[in-house]
Formats: sequence, structure tokens, C-alpha cells
Amino acid sequence: MNKTLAIAGVVVVEMIRRKDVYVLWILTVVITLLLGSVNMFGDPGIARYLKEACLSLIWLCSVVISASTAARKIPMERESRTIFPLLAKPVTRLQVVLGKFLGCWVASGMSLVLFYSFFCVVSGSREQQWPLINYAQALWLHTLFCGVVVAMAILGSVLFTSVAANMTIVMVSVFSILFLGRHLHKVASRTEGVGGVLLDGIYYGIPHLEWYDVRELIIHNWPRLDWGLIGFDTLYGFAYCLLFLLLAWGRFRRQPLTA
Repeated sequence: MNKTLAIAGVVVVEMIRRKDVYVLWILTVVITLLLGSVNMFGDPGIARYLKEACLSLIWLCSVVISASTAARKIPMERESRTIFPLLAKPVTRLQVVLGKFLGCWVASGMSLVLFYSFFCVVSGSREQQWPLINYAQALWLHTLFCGVVVAMAILGSVLFTSVAANMTIVMVSVFSILFLGRHLHKVASRTEGVGGVLLDGIYYGIPHLEWYDVRELIIHNWPRLDWGLIGFDTLYGFAYCLLFLLLAWGRFRRQPLTA
């Protein structure tokens, strides 16, 4: 476990040193400026639209950061050949996979904490409402979402030879699930024959990432979610993370490092 945590720590440090952190700060400033002007035109309802725009930007950035960070970790180690001294410690390939996953997940979670902290402070100061539990629930679910995305990108990094291809496939898959996943079962119920069975199989097989999108909870200041639902979503997310990581480890341990 200590070796896994050490690998994760290196990933977090690398994330901080990259330009991603500067992009993160710039986007945070933009979000702050947008929320700071919620009373323009004297329309109090415009705050909802600005909150929706800001949260959409946060979600977009979280997908890009999670996928791009995780997709390049193992291929970068192989290209620079730093994987050889790493495995000579000795460190097993399972520890490498878990360490890369944990480091990328923590780095993504850190960026989310920064985003939501600024968002909460500015939004609360303008609306004079501080639904901290709602923000905490939304942040935790969003963090779980990033964990699944990171696990998908780790799996893709040992399946695809190109980092760009992996990032593209992961991001297209994530956004397709977010926008279309919830509708597959409805379409399947109206489709006869093999097509309907196939759509149903896809619906029950894909990770339902749209369950973690609770932006409406914050935008409309709805009551907090039931903690039982939060617990179920947590177990569901951990299960898919474990599945993707086991698949990644199974593929990675059979791969020649010189390939």
C-alpha cells in the first residue's frame, strides 16, 4: 500500500507542475466573474442561468482534466522508459495501475474542491443562501464521477496505442452516456427484435454516469438528496472503478513493456 501511495503522490505532484493548474485557476476566475454579475439587468432569475453555465463549465473541465491526466500516465512511463526502474523497486504492475488511478483521482478531486469552493462562496454571497450539504453531496457525486472517468482512461491507456485516441474515445463515451444513456431503455422498449435487445443490453451494461449529475440540485436550490441514494451511487461508482481497474491490470500484466 505504501508503494501505491508513493506512486499516487508522484502523480499529484506532476499534475500540479503541469500547465493544467494554471488553466484551472483561469477558469476559476472566469466562473467567479460570471457569478459576480448575477444581478445585471435587475433580473434576479438570471442567477440560475449563470449558475447553470458555470456548473456546465466545471463539468466540462472535470472530464477533460480526468481523461487527459489518466490517459497519458502509463504510456508516458513506457515512452520515457521510467517504467523499468519503477518495476525494479520491486513494484508490481497492479500497484502501478492502482497508484496511477489513485493519483489521478486525487488530482481531479483537488481541482473540483477548488472549483466548488469558489462557486459556493460567490453564489452564496449573492443569493444569501448557503446550502452546504447540497454542495457537499454534489461535490462527492462529482468526485465519484471523475473516479469512473479516470478508471476508464486508465483502461484505455493499456488498450490503445495513441494517447489522443484514448482521450477522444473516453470523452466521447462519457458525453454520450451523460446525454443519451438515460434514454436508451425508453428507445429499447419501443424497438422490436434484436435491436431492442441490443439497446437494453447496452443500457444495463454501461456505467450510468448521468446519475452523478445533480446540477439541478444546486441551480434550483432543491432539498438535499437522500443519504441512502448517495450510498448506493457510491457503491455503484466503486464497483465500476474496480471493474475497469481489474481489466486494465489484466491487460497490462500481459503486455510486453517494449511494445
